[in-house]
Amino acid sequence: MYKSASPSSAVVVGIDGSCWSVDAALWAVDEAVSRDVPLRLLYVVEPRGDGAVDPQQEAQDLACADASVRRALVAVESTEKPVKVEWEILQGHPSRVLLDASRSADLLCLGSLGIAHATGHRLGSTAATLATAAPCPVAIVRSGGRHGTTQPRHVVVEVDEGPDSTVVLEAGISEARLRGAPLTVLATRQNSHPDDRQKVKDEGARARLDKRLARHRTANPDIKFNPVAIHGSTMNYLDRQSDSIQLLVIGRHRRPGVGEVVGSARSGSAQVNCTALICQHNQRL
Repeated sequence: MYKSASPSSAVVVGIDGSCWSVDAALWAVDEAVSRDVPLRLLYVVEPRGDGAVDPQQEAQDLACADASVRRALVAVESTEKPVKVEWEILQGHPSRVLLDASRSADLLCLGSLGIAHATGHRLGSTAATLATAAPCPVAIVRSGGRHGTTQPRHVVVEVDEGPDSTVVLEAGISEARLRGAPLTVLATRQNSHPDDRQKVKDEGARARLDKRLARHRTANPDIKFNPVAIHGSTMNYLDRQSDSIQLLVIGRHRRPGVGEVVGSARSGSAQVNCTALICQHNQRL
């Protein structure tokens, strides 16, 4: 296989020939520039069966891989942003190869749909697997459509009492600054039942969230914080506010699990219409 990059710090993008992977590469450009690391485009050629290698088929697969990488390269170069681009074409199972690449990556970016989207799944199983297994943060990039507002769409961070919350909030602050976007910090309570005292409970939760964010506001005066404490599901909030959200930042160990947001490896189904960034407390950001 072709290879033009060595294992080192980079923002890695999985390329598969689909327009969604090109969108992921474009989304990742600013991430690489902000981290001052290369943008690495990685195409994985999956072996065909267990039999003898067909030289003609192998040549066709390599030609397809080369064309796909070059298409992504042209798109990235057209941004005219100061990003160093590396690329690799490797052979193997996509999940395993990308998982190995993620061990030295600052961030792994994947399109929400892949070349095999005709199965009817909104999220490829490779992306769903890596979202819960990669040792670095993982971005599942969904192409933004046209929105009827001229206001900047929010970055939303979901916080709880879990071990990932600190790094998730820090990631959200960085992403909001990178995009010049307001930061909505979302705290949910899903285990209680609505009653006549619910308004008082939500106001108390909002006050606790405000207190928690006080030092972050002081340290980041350039960020507009929007604390939101709700009773119910994050998914319901995302659905109601979908037109105003560009990025959701969550922890890998959230409850309920990450699969609620990014889908599962088995079903591939996803339920949010914005890009999702999945972090955990022992990851480098």
